[in-house]
Order: sequence, then structure tokens, then C-alpha cells
Amino acid sequence: MPSRPPLSKPLHKLRIVVVNTITAAGHEMDAALQAQAQRGAALRIGLLEAGYDIVASLPADIYLPERIAQLQPDMIIIDAESDARDVLEHIVIATRDERRPIVMFTEDAATSSMDAAMAAGVSAYIVAGLQAERIQPVLNVALARFKQEQKLLAELSDTKHKLAERKVIERAKGLLMSHHQLSEEQAYQKLRSMAMNKKLKLAEIAQRILDVEDLLGN
Repeated sequence: MPSRPPLSKPLHKLRIVVVNTITAAGHEMDAALQAQAQRGAALRIGLLEAGYDIVASLPADIYLPERIAQLQPDMIIIDAESDARDVLEHIVIATRDERRPIVMFTEDAATSSMDAAMAAGVSAYIVAGLQAERIQPVLNVALARFKQEQKLLAELSDTKHKLAERKVIERAKGLLMSHHQLSEEQAYQKLRSMAMNKKLKLAEIAQRILDVEDLLGN
């Protein structure tokens, strides 16, 4: 799967996919759908005039996750007139393994809809704000928020990983203390020595000790 361009490049260079919620076409469209079509056209024109790279405009259907995986955009913009729960479900699936900043332009001001969108990973939820002059600052804010969230998630993941490693080391120390009548410091130094000899991290050698204990215990 091709890798996405880094998000650190200038915003106008980002590869953007626009997702719309229009489900009918041609003469079958009623006034509401025609209005949404006009909104979608205005959005795309505004993005193009601002110099953004729109790689595709996609319908919110069951094929959306596959298309996003193929296109590998840097940002997803959702154009939704009203309730967009089905769209969000597709977007969640499409970005489950590789998160991207998501901006939603909508006319739906319901708090429940906003909460659902933010819970699904939307970086910016813009109600009645589809004006050309607002597009660039909105995308700037969405990208900045996304980067901050990703930083916090990475820090949280690192903290959880270190805590898990510490627990493994403490368990391995306890086994060494019990089996060899060592003090806590002696057990720790023995772990360090074993890790250095094997050229492994302390947590890795500790996990090996636990694995051997589990094997022998069974």
C-alpha cells in the first residue's frame, strides 16, 4: 500500500478527498438535493481556487473505505446537508487503521449529531460555514487539532507501553528473588547483566524469563 505524503507539508499541497451525501441524481433530485449539489460545487470550487489538491469527490457508499485506502488522501472533507451517521460509519471504517484529519461542513446544528461526529474522529464540525473565505482557516485549525490529538495519543500509548514493560520487569525480578534468594537490587542487576549479554532490552529479557516460567509451570 503506498504511503501518504507527510502532513508537515504546506496545507495547500495536501491531497484532499471530498465525500458528499447526495444519493440521487439528474431530474430525480428534489430541491433539497439540488441545494446540496450547489453546496458541494461551491466547496470544490472554493478548494480549487485556494490551490488545494482535490484527488477525488466520492459518494458516501459502502465502497468508500476501499476508495480511500486506494487514494491515500491526507485529509477528508465531508459535505453533509443533515444527518450524516451513515457517512461517519463509512469514514470510521476507512480511517480505522490510519487516521486522517476530517472536516465536516453541514447544516445540522443538533448537539447529538455534533457529538457523534466528534466521537467518530471528526477534527472540525462546521455548521452553516461553507463560505470560500472560511475554507482555509477552517482546514488550518482542523489540521492543527488533528496533529495535537495524534501527539497526545502517541504520548498516551508510550506511557502505557512503558507501564506494561515495568510490570514485566517487576514480575521477572520477583521470580529471580524467589528462585535464587536474591535481594531486589541483586535481581535487578542480574536482569541487567542478562540483557547486556544477550543484547536485549531489559523488558525483553524479563519477558523471556516469564515465558520460560510459564512453560515450565505447565
